[in-house]
Formats: sequence, C-alpha cells, structure tokens
Amino acid sequence: MTTNPNTVPAVPSGTLGHITGPVVMIGFGSIGRGTLPLLDRHIDFDRSRCTIIDPDDRDRSLLDEYGVRYLTAHITADNYRDLLTTLLTEGEGQGFCINLSVDTSSLDIMRLCRDLGVLYIDTVVEPWPGFYYDNERDNATRTNHALRSTVVDERRASPGGPTAVSCCGANPGMVSWLVKAALVDLARDLGHDVPVPAAGDSAAWAAYMRDLGVRGVHIAERDTQRAVKPKPVDVFWNTWSVDGFISEGLQPAELGWGTHERWMPDNARPCGPDSPAIYLDQPGANTRVRTWCPSHGAQYGFLVTHNESLSIPDFFTVRDAEGTVEFRPTCHYAYHPCNDAVLSFHELFGAAGRWPSAQKVLDEDEIVDGRDELGVLLYGHDRNAYWYGSQLTIEQARALAPHQNATGMQVTSAVLAGIVWALENPEAGIVETDDMDHARCLEVQLPYLGNVQGFYTEWTPLTDRPGLFPDDIDPDDPWQFRNVLVH
Repeated sequence: MTTNPNTVPAVPSGTLGHITGPVVMIGFGSIGRGTLPLLDRHIDFDRSRCTIIDPDDRDRSLLDEYGVRYLTAHITADNYRDLLTTLLTEGEGQGFCINLSVDTSSLDIMRLCRDLGVLYIDTVVEPWPGFYYDNERDNATRTNHALRSTVVDERRASPGGPTAVSCCGANPGMVSWLVKAALVDLARDLGHDVPVPAAGDSAAWAAYMRDLGVRGVHIAERDTQRAVKPKPVDVFWNTWSVDGFISEGLQPAELGWGTHERWMPDNARPCGPDSPAIYLDQPGANTRVRTWCPSHGAQYGFLVTHNESLSIPDFFTVRDAEGTVEFRPTCHYAYHPCNDAVLSFHELFGAAGRWPSAQKVLDEDEIVDGRDELGVLLYGHDRNAYWYGSQLTIEQARALAPHQNATGMQVTSAVLAGIVWALENPEAGIVETDDMDHARCLEVQLPYLGNVQGFYTEWTPLTDRPGLFPDDIDPDDPWQFRNVLVH
C-alpha cells in the first residue's frame, strides 16, 4: 500500500454503500464537517431524512449544498431518547447514527440505537459532561479503562444484534487496522509461513504477533502542520478537537502493559484485576516517551490515553487453557502534536490547568504546510522495529476533499470505512476496530491517506542518549518501558 507523496492525488469517487433509513450525525465540529463530504460522495442516503445536530450553528451555511437538515440543539441525558428516537425512526429502512460529538454518552446512545434497530458508529467512548474534571472521582475512575469497560460489559451482556462500531477514528480506529497490516508485512519479511488469521480471530492474531517476536506497539505520530500566523498567548490551537485533546490530556497516562516488562514506575497502578493496562498518577499530556517516526527519526511524544492502548493489547493477548496470560504486548500512544498544540499545553500546565481564554481548530486555509505522520511502531522482533502508517500532507488533504486538514482526514476517512463495514456487516453486534476486517477497511480508507508505507529502523530507546547525566535505564533490554519513559 504505497502512493507517491509528491503527486497530487486523484479525487476518490464511487458509491460504497447504501443507508436505507434516516441518518443522524451528532456533532458538527472539525470531524463532522470533514465527514459529511465523504458521506455525500460515497454513501447513497436520503438527504431529506438526514439531520445534523450541534449546539453551535456557525457552520450551518456549509450544509446548503448538501440538502440536509441542521438542528441547533444540545443532546443531554434528559432529552436524547425522545429527540433521537423521533429522528432515527422517520420513515422506512434501517437508520444510521454517526456520533462525532463531545459530552454525550456513547454507551447510552449506542444502547438506544440498538434498541431501535439502528446502526451506530463513534470515534471515542464519550461520557456525559463532568466526567473528565470531577474532583470527587479518583484517577482510576477517570481512566479510559473505566470508560471502555462500560462498552465491553454491554457487549458481553447483549451479544449480537445491530452493529455498533465503537471508537472508529484514526486512533483509536485506523491504527488497529495498521497493526494487522504491519504484522502481515513483518511475517512476509521474516519468512513466517503462517496463514493470515481471520478478521475477528483474536486468539489466532495474538499467537501470530507472539510468534513474530513483537513485544510492543507505539502509536507513533508526528504532526508538523504549521499555521500561517503565530499562536497568540492564552489561546489553545490544535489541528483537531481542542475539547477532546484537553480532556484526554488531563486524564491519567494509560498504557497496555506487556508480559515482557520487568520494571514499573512508582506511580503506576493496575487498571483492574483482569485489565490489560496500567495507569500513572500523572496527566498524559505531561508524560513524555521516546519513540520514532520515519520523517524526523527519534522524538519525544506525549503518553496520552486512548482506547487503542487498551483494545490492541487486549485483542493480542495469548492465554493458556486455564485463562492465564502467557503473552501480551505493551501498547501506548506516543504523540507529538503540532507545535502550536505543544505550546498550548505548555501554557495550560504552566497556568495550573486553567483553561485558555479561547480555542481554535486550525482549518485547511489557515495551515501553510506540514503533514500528519501517523502509524504504528512494532518493536522487539528480529528486524528491531517497523513503522507502518500514513504520511498525509496538507496539500494532499486539500486536493482530496473539502473542510478538513491532514489530521482530520485521517479520522474522517476511518469513519467512512467504519460506516461501509457496518453496512456490509449489519448484525455484528458491538465491535471495536480490532475485530473488523482490516484489509477491507484500509481498502476503503487508502485513497485518503496519502503515502502509506512501512519503514524498518535500527533505532531503540537507548539510541543516541547524551550521557551527560545519570540515566535510569535498563541497558540489557532496549525495549523495556523503563527506557521508553522520559524520567
């Protein structure tokens, strides 16, 4: 899966699916604005029964060309059932709810949709307002493990039925498909003559990863998009949702904990008795880790909690006949956002966590250059480390579709892929992206991802350390989290 990063991409076209009933999109922020053109381009649906819901109507004019309704409203715990039921049962056919909002309970809306026989997709397990900043909660209950567990429990209690795709953006979402694609590449290059497992066969995929010698996965991302003008002081700039980034950045740092790890930070806590993860008693956006991306090499990233840091190690866990864990990879986000977002968080933490006076998501017209390089770094195997992912420039994003930058397009194209998969698999029940057919989803998404390529590297977390100060490292095993974490 490789495209030339220096060429102007062809604009994708063609119908990929048909929604027979009403469509409701909750949230019309940067991701909603970018998803609608892709939906219009690739999905056949009844525009007269399509409704966009958002409390802010500043982008209402964008919808005129699409012929869809705009409802200026807050979705709340008190009104969501009545409001959404009316819209999702309008006319005949099977409806589809696309939840791209903040401060709405993904679980409650998902349950309602399945009760109504409606298909559902979101990009995050989102709670009702107040969860992220509740001083009466301890850190364990503010983790993504706590949020994800509600959906996992619902899946166990209510198997099968109408498809609800949980956490299907770029990450979480696309990166789970990239992990499988990277494993297939690695198997080929190592001469691993074992058939590729079936899409949802967790046990087979886990054994596949174990046998390839992979010990962990970094979701390694570098965003180099730059704004035309410099960022003002006390204004948070980002290339995607500011609300979303601050919320997750102030959650505890959280990561899947591999069976090869032999050291744990003093402030580490288990997420639960059977959880694949631990959390640190410190905010993710103030926790740095060492990682590697192909364009810029070694870098620091933020260890921000994400659903894929839990779902990937959970999916790739090998257990014995008694259920004891024999193998599990370490997995975590290692995110270097755009420089304006780095500076924004520096200011926020310097002001003791006080919210900035204003916030802004940089759109395609405000960015002068740069790319979002988002991939997965599989490490610890016989080829050391392999990064596989998307290198999408702002110029390519502008040429491919309107109303989104490079970061947004990696998310919106994953939403499109998830919608297509759900339409093709309408009775799959509640699924995470790890359960889905990675090849089919990447087939849908590939035209929107720019250069998609793999790179081997000899870099390890012990490479090129200055050596000027005492360093708390494990020199005998480069890929210990002890060496990844910036102390």
